[in-house]
Amino acid sequence: MKKSTIITIAIIVIVLGYVGLTYNRLVSSSELVDTQWAQVESQYQRRFDLIPNLVSSVQGAMKQEQAVFLAIADARTRYAGANTPSDKASAASEVESSFARLLVVMENYPQLKSSEAVQTLMAQIEGTENRVSVERMRYNDAVRTYNVATKRVPSSFIASLFGFDAKSYFQSAEDAATAPKVEF
Repeated sequence: MKKSTIITIAIIVIVLGYVGLTYNRLVSSSELVDTQWAQVESQYQRRFDLIPNLVSSVQGAMKQEQAVFLAIADARTRYAGANTPSDKASAASEVESSFARLLVVMENYPQLKSSEAVQTLMAQIEGTENRVSVERMRYNDAVRTYNVATKRVPSSFIASLFGFDAKSYFQSAEDAATAPKVEF
């Protein structure tokens, strides 16, 4: 075989090997993003399982606060019907906002704060909120790693060739930084 043929074959093998390795790295990175989002959803589900228990524990003593309970129920329903991560994140933010209003309202009911069942549920929900925060951070880290891989040259050419589009970061709702207002 001619030397030029061997060099050509070697170059083709190297290029195909690089394309294959880059493709596999992008697939792995994309799967990590999806896995991390599943972890966020898992923690959302834990939160959604705990909140109704808290609501039913305090609802009897807080009959006049039905608007807060309805807002929580509506947000949970919206989350259940959401199909995309951004829709789910938006619905989860609504739940957080409604839940924050519930916590503010509960401050006006000292007998609830002293209830052992309510204290236990509140501790579980606080732990879940911390877990949600950690999983969101991990999700955003995975998205960052993936997006960097899809934007760097020369892997960006392979990413665009095989349809690896940028993923969206989790972002809190714009009103998340504002404390909820409770009107009586």
